[in-house]
Amino acid sequence: MVRRNPQRRTALVDAAIEVLAAEGARGLTFRSVDTTAGVPAGTASNYFANRDDLLTQAGARVYERLVPDDATYERQRVAAPDRETYAELMRELVGRVSSFRSGYLALLELRLESTRRPELRKILTQRVRADLDANISYHLASGLPGDSTSVELLYLALNWLIVEQLTLPDVLSEAERERLVTAAVERIVVV
Repeated sequence: MVRRNPQRRTALVDAAIEVLAAEGARGLTFRSVDTTAGVPAGTASNYFANRDDLLTQAGARVYERLVPDDATYERQRVAAPDRETYAELMRELVGRVSSFRSGYLALLELRLESTRRPELRKILTQRVRADLDANISYHLASGLPGDSTSVELLYLALNWLIVEQLTLPDVLSEAERERLVTAAVERIVVV
């Protein structure tokens, strides 16, 4: 297995995300990834040991691409540690995740596939738990109002709001979505 070109590997994993979002886990093949990435047939099979390897790397790549930029971290660091700042951060989060539509849809596909693949379920469980724990730790260290339960409840509520936005975008307008994010923070986060 050849693994010499990190840019090509990244392009293949990004193509796998697009395939997952467009065709679902069943449509994810080395050939479909090669086609989407615009590389010669057989390229993906030189970079990934098997389909499971490709699935798990696609999931990891989505998380890499969803990490906030330094400017977002800096805005939060210097903002007042109050519910309005918290609501703004959550609106930014929902917007950032929603704008990476294919990535979030790929994660949903991976979650569904994990119900049939115990190893993928194990990896996703570890990744999501680690991400949630990191968010809780960051929140508690930030001085923002609320506790770990607030973070967990917002995680659950906002994830479904994102699913709604990406799968049935005409159910809620953008203004309704922003109002609901603000209301979730106001009602869940105890000051």
